[in-house]
Amino acid sequence: MTTDSPHQQKVFGISGWKNSGKTGLVERLVTELTGRGYGISTIKHAHHDFDIDKPGADSYRHRQAGAGEVAIVSGARYAIMHELRGQAEPRLEEVLARLAPCDLVLIEGYKREAIPKLEVRRLEAKGGAPLALGDPNVVAIAADHGISDTALPVFDLDDTKAIADFIITTTNLQA
Repeated sequence: MTTDSPHQQKVFGISGWKNSGKTGLVERLVTELTGRGYGISTIKHAHHDFDIDKPGADSYRHRQAGAGEVAIVSGARYAIMHELRGQAEPRLEEVLARLAPCDLVLIEGYKREAIPKLEVRRLEAKGGAPLALGDPNVVAIAADHGISDTALPVFDLDDTKAIADFIITTTNLQA
């Protein structure tokens, strides 16, 4: 996959092991990039069963009754929940195709996808070997500690502005 999705959105991944700081970084990047005038969407990959609905809510009851998709719509937002019911998890391309057009989609997780990504490292994070060692799609590293055993660009995990600048350059986002 290139940095462009089927709908021409640019894509850039933020990957790392559990508790490495991915979510906080994505949150700061969304704030930084939207503040610069870019339209940003996000996709978060979860490795476990999750629910965004509360037991007893109407939409929850619809899903429990067997609805394959439930849309909740109000004047402020809408959400569509899709039950897989034993089907395979959708590919990233399928999820991207469901998003409205935007300037950039930040993708949290999806360690194995062939998209340009920043590896996030934190000393206390639990996980395996550094992702950059086996993934040519890792184009930079952000860490809360010194990294010297790589030729990749390395950023301080808290240097959101520099990381945003790098993403803009890497994805060729237009001002």
